[in-house]
Amino acid sequence: MATAPWPQGLIVSVQAPEGSPMRHPEVIAAMAEASLNQGASGVRLESPEHIGAVRRRCPEALIVGLWKRTYPGSAVYITPTWIDIQAVWAAGADVVAIDATSRPRPCGEDLAELIRRAAQELGAPLMADVDSVAHGLRAAELGCGWVGTTLFGYTEDTASCPPPAMDLLAPLRASLPNEVALICEGGIHSAAQARAALAHGADAVVVGTAITGIDLQVAAYLRALAQP
Repeated sequence: MATAPWPQGLIVSVQAPEGSPMRHPEVIAAMAEASLNQGASGVRLESPEHIGAVRRRCPEALIVGLWKRTYPGSAVYITPTWIDIQAVWAAGADVVAIDATSRPRPCGEDLAELIRRAAQELGAPLMADVDSVAHGLRAAELGCGWVGTTLFGYTEDTASCPPPAMDLLAPLRASLPNEVALICEGGIHSAAQARAALAHGADAVVVGTAITGIDLQVAAYLRALAQP
């Protein structure tokens, strides 16, 4: 199993939707630097371009990298293929986040083989983005050093379950090897929720929209203000 710096406390997801002026690499890099300057233990970034921009600006940063890619015939979109894993790693990520659910992957690629190749050919530590306890435990067995609840509420099987995935944390922590980091990600909207996730067994929490999601936050405020 490839190892990575142990995550602690807060990791800030610094991302922006397609079409947003916030998606410019230098804007992403500035938000990442501001987060790190205030004490965040790391940042989670999407796309090789943004990973590279933050690595240049913040050479000592702990970067969890991914690439959201869509392929015909597969619902897997977080760093789905071997080519995507290679690109994220080459851009400067310390940890590569991948969809580690059991859903069919693009091009018929196999999760176990991807994890094996990442370790043996790249030496790349992996964060398994999962939606269930079973998927998290399997990902750890296959060699992922981090397990995150990122996809809880975002897969076909969990679409009716609102994140954050607090109920997954205790059973995952009880069954995961001690050397595997447990990350709570998805749907954390307050410091109180982040503290609760740590109390439930997470080693770190990933917070994105509540901190860096300017587009979504403004839209939410405007929707609320428009209500009678």
